[in-house]
Amino acid sequence: MNGAVPAILIVGGAGGVGSIAIQLARTQTDLTVIATASRPETREWCLALGAHHVIDHSKPLAAEIEALGIGSPAFVFSTTQTDRHLAEIARLIAPQGRFALIDDPATLDVSLLKQKSVSLHWEFMFTRSMYETADMARQGTILNETARLIDAKVLRTTLAERLSPIDAANLRAAHRLIESGRAKGKIVLEGGE
Repeated sequence: MNGAVPAILIVGGAGGVGSIAIQLARTQTDLTVIATASRPETREWCLALGAHHVIDHSKPLAAEIEALGIGSPAFVFSTTQTDRHLAEIARLIAPQGRFALIDDPATLDVSLLKQKSVSLHWEFMFTRSMYETADMARQGTILNETARLIDAKVLRTTLAERLSPIDAANLRAAHRLIESGRAKGKIVLEGGE
């Protein structure tokens, strides 16, 4: 692979977080946005949200990135199945790249990142409020800016499915969909009986 390129790979691009991440990366940065999706409908979803490229996460990611012919992404953001993809991420990310994740892998062999001096960033949106960090107010600023971007129609909703009413059957249905790895965007439970 070539040297580092100003690109971000978003693993889980069609999910709820990935869907917003694609839009934020595309509208708020100059990065080339690469998302992962494995089905035609999720591939189209990612492209419609602004991804420049979509690769198939059911195939080896490093080979998928190499096939694009653009070089090694400087950034990788993993929203799901990080433990499954970590070895491939370590292969494809640029030396001194930045790797962020939000999921909770049972194990994470960070030694795979050492040879390239990749920095690891684990994000949890409640850290500021839970620990009352010095920059705690920043979370409100981020949310207000996101609301402004939605109001300005820069970002679009990622709502893909609504289940009603809120009951045990629909809760199980939503869980099955999420656990299947075939969900697209956000799933909402709403309404009473």
